[in-house]
Amino acid sequence: MPDTNSPISDKELERRWTIARQIMADHGLDALVMQAREDWIGGYVRWFTDVPANNGYPRTVVFFADRPMVVIEMGAFGTDRRPQAGNKSTRGVGQVLGTPSFHSIHYTIRYDTELLLGCLQGCKRVGALAPAAMPYSMTAALMTQFDLFDVTEALDAAKAIKSPEEIALIHQCAALQDQVFAEVCDFIRPGVSDRDITSFAEAVGRRLGSDQGIHLGLSAPMGSASRFAPRHFQTRELRAGDHMSLLIEVSGPGGLYLEIARTMVLGTADDHLLGAFEQVKAAQDHTLSLMHPGAAPAQISAAHDAWMRARGLPPETRLYAHGQGYEMVERPLIRHDETMPLAEGMCLAVHPGFDDGRVFAVICDNYMIEAEGPSACLHRTEKKIFEL
Repeated sequence: MPDTNSPISDKELERRWTIARQIMADHGLDALVMQAREDWIGGYVRWFTDVPANNGYPRTVVFFADRPMVVIEMGAFGTDRRPQAGNKSTRGVGQVLGTPSFHSIHYTIRYDTELLLGCLQGCKRVGALAPAAMPYSMTAALMTQFDLFDVTEALDAAKAIKSPEEIALIHQCAALQDQVFAEVCDFIRPGVSDRDITSFAEAVGRRLGSDQGIHLGLSAPMGSASRFAPRHFQTRELRAGDHMSLLIEVSGPGGLYLEIARTMVLGTADDHLLGAFEQVKAAQDHTLSLMHPGAAPAQISAAHDAWMRARGLPPETRLYAHGQGYEMVERPLIRHDETMPLAEGMCLAVHPGFDDGRVFAVICDNYMIEAEGPSACLHRTEKKIFEL
């Protein structure tokens, strides 16, 4: 296998494996099982192996307490490979098994489970990461044949704290996204379509070292809301005076995700749009004032909703701030149902917004939680409506 784009260091992988083995020792586990099918929200697999899943193809990783990992991935029947030493794409992996299974072909889903059960022979107590997200047949088989223990909570708490190497990569991702937005501002003009803009943004990101991500946004005339939507809906052609809110949520070097959102106007913004942006900018500042090590996300969420209501704005009903890293969305969520407190070393996106029909008011930036509170904004893009 070829080497990967911007591989994480051996030292960083060893740090993660040490953390995982300590969690396993705490729970008396012989092995730890995880699976992903994509790399937008499939970060456990990449956190352990530095290689993501892709294209909906399942990638199952078995991490052992006392021997190298086994990876089960898309491949020919009978694939059984012992990776060569020194290859960056298989560090810590002692065996790669392959099977041509597809989640769109129901009878093939069991093939991964059969290989998994085979490599777990001799194990008694097995841990799982997000077992409810695995195929039903896989989780059911593990529960039937082993003492299965869900260690997601413990691993999530460790994964949410970024190492110095990860923090350096996070800063690189923020700079990459700033550059993408700057080049989009030079590219956007009357006559191009929403899809032209997001395709251009994706090409810039890939040129700068991004592997994956999304670009959400639809243009609209001034006075109508410019909302986030994926490429399937990006059909409109921009005209003079239109505006477009764009979310750039792509991975940077090392595969870590951040996100930035700003609104661009092909001309002059009206007072309503400008005023709405100032409101969400102030809402972002209010949330940041509450973010410090030990803070309870549920309390921050309640305070945000109270702040919005006091100004005649709607409370959040989805999610307006959350952790990021190998997942576009990872814990902690700033929401009523989150139990993980904030801690130094976490990376959070903060993106309050509201839609009143005339505008979709939004701002999005990332921050690190430091000893005394949030860091300076990781993005350097000015917090304003861009009148182009």
